[in-house]
Formats: sequence, structure tokens, C-alpha cells
Amino acid sequence: MQHCSETSPQVFGGMQKSLSLWNFFTIGFGAIIGTGWVLLVGDWMVIGGGPIAAMTAFLAGAVFLLPIGFVFGELAAAIPLSGGIVEYVDRTFGKTASYLTGWLLVLGNGILCPWEAIAISTLISEMFGGLFPFLRSVKLYTVLGADVFLFPTLISLLISVYVVWLNFKGASSAARLQSFLTKALLTGMLVAMAISIVKGSPKNIFPVFERTESPTVKTDAGGMFAGIVSVLVMTPFFYAGFDTIPQQAEEAKEGLDWNRFGKVIGMALLASGAFYMICIYSFATILPWTEFVKASVPALACLRGINMILYFIMLVIAVLGPMGPMGPMNSFYGATTHIMLAMGRKGELPKAFAVLDKKSGTPKAANILMAVLTLSGPFLGKRMLVPLTNLSALSFIFACTMVSFACLRLRTTEPDLPRPFRVPGGRLGILSACTAGVCIVLLMIVPVSPAALNTEEWIMLIGWLLVGLIFRLVS
Repeated sequence: MQHCSETSPQVFGGMQKSLSLWNFFTIGFGAIIGTGWVLLVGDWMVIGGGPIAAMTAFLAGAVFLLPIGFVFGELAAAIPLSGGIVEYVDRTFGKTASYLTGWLLVLGNGILCPWEAIAISTLISEMFGGLFPFLRSVKLYTVLGADVFLFPTLISLLISVYVVWLNFKGASSAARLQSFLTKALLTGMLVAMAISIVKGSPKNIFPVFERTESPTVKTDAGGMFAGIVSVLVMTPFFYAGFDTIPQQAEEAKEGLDWNRFGKVIGMALLASGAFYMICIYSFATILPWTEFVKASVPALACLRGINMILYFIMLVIAVLGPMGPMGPMNSFYGATTHIMLAMGRKGELPKAFAVLDKKSGTPKAANILMAVLTLSGPFLGKRMLVPLTNLSALSFIFACTMVSFACLRLRTTEPDLPRPFRVPGGRLGILSACTAGVCIVLLMIVPVSPAALNTEEWIMLIGWLLVGLIFRLVS
């Protein structure tokens, strides 16, 4: 393996070199800002006991994860390979640790594609269904108590097919979509802010803390600090996605400023944190927040009560924008195929996963596998969202923790590795990333934690690891 230079790192050939710093930012930002604000902004307020606790938790979450983002920036700028996480861990802790990290990250990123497909059909069924009853006129079946309807499933399937097709075409096509969707995201945020300014009042964010409930959750915290912690343990899932930036570093256009590239990940995290806080504040001030949270999807229900045109516009943006399912699906699809490409190159998956399409430069076998996984999503019920969410969060943060320790060890084992970007604070900054990762993992596996996996989720995780063991033995 050749070390990369400060200005023009050496990479494997065959892939399109077309992604700019803006493309990388939109890939990460679009992956982070998913359907959470649409479906769960009211639940965040209820769990925290108020919007102030929820905003504080999301700010703390962004700051907490920032060192991990800088770690990814340092390693991706120094070793800009597709699915570079596999390479980082292999160079420091060996193939077994590399395989476990890569396989769990495939789970963490990959299942978010069918997750987003489920979210599309759910939004269309529950929100558009109120405007157009025919959408729920044909019921197909029931999964875990959730009804699956024909027309929302077909619409979700068409959107999923479009994302799959773009990723088969190559990185530049997918990046153009992400750039467009990011502009839609900013439009949606401006609409919410404008309504808040015109119709709302800052007084609506009070009381600062109050135990209440929504149709789906209730406040368990006994005070504001406990409320902040209750929301904080959820934030890693809603910030998952910044790792999609380094996963596609190999497709950076020639002459890219790698020092600035290292900062893009931190910028995506902070921008996402600002977006979440603005959304919480805007919606909490449109109505008194204790009234706002009573609707099943309050972010859209309150707009419907104000103006049907604004409601319809926001609903379209919520489904098609990057804060809706389409943007994250596009980002996570590309990131997951690149992880499998890296594992194929390392011999951790069958050799077919290391083959690139001669025309598009995309990973063929990985694209096919991800297409099957993504297109299965529209046929699953919305009750699958919660277990998939928790599995994705644990898998993602485990991989982030391994990368942080790999970065720390590389400072010792490869001190002369050219690093166009370095983690602020040096080893102390990297240690803070390691500590943050370990703390979050413990919050997800210690039984007394409010974020711990349940029995059903542990069974699915163990099943995934067993499938990975079979792949490992075959490879």
C-alpha cells in the first residue's frame, strides 16, 4: 500500500473522479437529516419534557460527535479509499477486527435504505392518505400489526427504483440528485421558520419542563436534566450519516483540497445540529408545545391547520427532500456499496464484490445486493422502523469507535503518514473521540440504559453476525 501525498493521494483506479467539496457536504448532510424531524420532532419534545431540553440535547449530541467526525476527516484525507473504514482498522488491528467493523457498518448503513423506503410509504399512507383516500383503498396485508397498502407501496417502490438506477449510473449522477435535494431541504426549513415568525410566539416554548405525552410516547424523566439525557442518547442515530463522506473519498475530483475535505465532515455535523435546533424551535413556537405534541405527526398536522397549500408543499418536501427519506436513501446506498467494495478488495467478501463496472465505475455486485435490500423496504410495515433504527445506531457507533482507536494507533505505528488534515488537539482530540464512542456504545448495550437493545433486536443482531461468519468462512 502506497502512502498518499499531501496534495494528490494515490488511490485504486477505475472509479469516476467527479465529487467536489460541495458534493461531499451534501452527501453527508443529506444522509444525516432524515425523516426524524417530520415523524419525531414532537416525540423529542415529549421525551425531553419540553423543546428547550430537546434543543440542548441535539446541540450536545453534535458537539459530542464532533471529535469522531474530525477523526474520519484525518483518516479519509490521508487514506482516501472507498469504504476506507475497512482499510483503517485492517492496518491497525488486523483482518478479523476489520471484517467485524465493516460487516456491522454494512448493517448500520445498509438497512437505512429499506428503512427510508418504509418511511416513504408510511408518510404517503398516513399524510397524503388524508387528502386522497384512494391511496388507502387497497390493503395488501398486515406486518406486525401495521397495514401495508398497495398505492403507497408502489410509489415508494418507484422512488426506490430511481435511487437504485442513479447509483448504478455512477457517483456524479447520485451527487447531482443530492445537491438538488439539499436545496429542497433549505426551502423546507425556511418555510417552517417563516410560519414560526408570522404565526408563532416565543412564549409557546414554555413551560421549560413539563411531564406530558403524545400518541406514541410519554415523559419518563423526572426533571429537565434527565430529559436532556433521555433525548441525548437518541441523537447518535439522527446524526448517523456523516461517515458517508469518507466512504466515497476515492471519487474526489482531481486537485481537491484535502485539508478542507477533512473539515467538511465537522461542518456537516454542525450544520445538521443547527437544522435540528431550528426545526424544534420553529415548530415549538407555532403552537404552545404542549398542544403541538398531541398530533400523530405534529410537524405536518399544525401546518394543515394553518394553510393547506403550505401543508401540501411541506409534505412533498418531507417525502422527496433530504430531510425526507429520498436523500438519506441515496447517500447510504452509495456508502454501503463502497464498504462492500473495500471488503471485497481485502478478500473479506467474495472477489465479485471487488469488481467495478467498466462503464460507470460502480461496484457491480454490491449494487445488486443493495438493490435487492432497498427494494424490499416498501413491502415492510412501519412497525419495522424502531428495531431497524436501534440496530443501525449500535452498528454505526461501534464502527465509529473502532475508527477512532485506529486513528489513535496510526499516530504511533505510521507517524510519517502524510496527513493533509489533522484532528484538532492532536492525540487528546482523538482520545476524546474514543471516549465518546465507548460511552455511546455502553449506553446501547447496558440493560439499565434507556437506549439499550431489547431481546428482539439482540436476536436480529446475532443473526446478522452469524450470516457474516458464514461469508467470512466462504471468503
